[in-house]
Amino acid sequence: MATGTEHVSRQILDYVLTHSSPPDALLAGLRAETARRFPGRVTLQIGAEQGTFMTLVSQLAAPRRAVEVGTFTGYSAICLARGLAPGHLLCCDVNAEWTALAREYWQQAGLADRIELRLGPATGTLRALPADPPIDLAFIDADKTGYPSYWAEIVPRTRSGGIILVDNTFLHGRIFDPDPDPDARAIRDFNEQVIADDRVDLAMLSIGDGLIFARKK
Repeated sequence: MATGTEHVSRQILDYVLTHSSPPDALLAGLRAETARRFPGRVTLQIGAEQGTFMTLVSQLAAPRRAVEVGTFTGYSAICLARGLAPGHLLCCDVNAEWTALAREYWQQAGLADRIELRLGPATGTLRALPADPPIDLAFIDADKTGYPSYWAEIVPRTRSGGIILVDNTFLHGRIFDPDPDPDARAIRDFNEQVIADDRVDLAMLSIGDGLIFARKK
């Protein structure tokens, strides 16, 4: 997650923000409340421009079944759920305190009946999902060393034409370090794994902290 697009100049980012649809009052309130309750964790929340982009993607895809791995306080889940056709978003996380705030805002957004939260290791949650109905839209944004496992469970369960978004693919530029830390090495290896995966077509976007946009063939 990232609080805003990091790898462009401040001037360009400000221009992008002023020329993109802004978050509504509910999302702005969630961002402010997240900063108040969890001031040391605000970087775990996606930026406003990424939220707008993900809302548009979801609205275009109109998913009936969506999955999010890594929910934090629920900002990205609201963005995804606002594009649902009559359907369901499954959110996977391990932190009850963070997601308690998410539940509050899902209720305020009128989305609580369309979002299911499962607390526990996401790999197990994903592994228990049936192959049918397939996933239409997925978003991965959790512990970085877990990305290969989440990808391995999500891709086979995603329908042809379904979309998979993966966050933090630049990991704040640490993937370019000559001696990367374990998270940076995991993301760097994951990026190479995914570009070689012939089950998907993808683009790596510079929005936020790097975002993979993949389409299942």
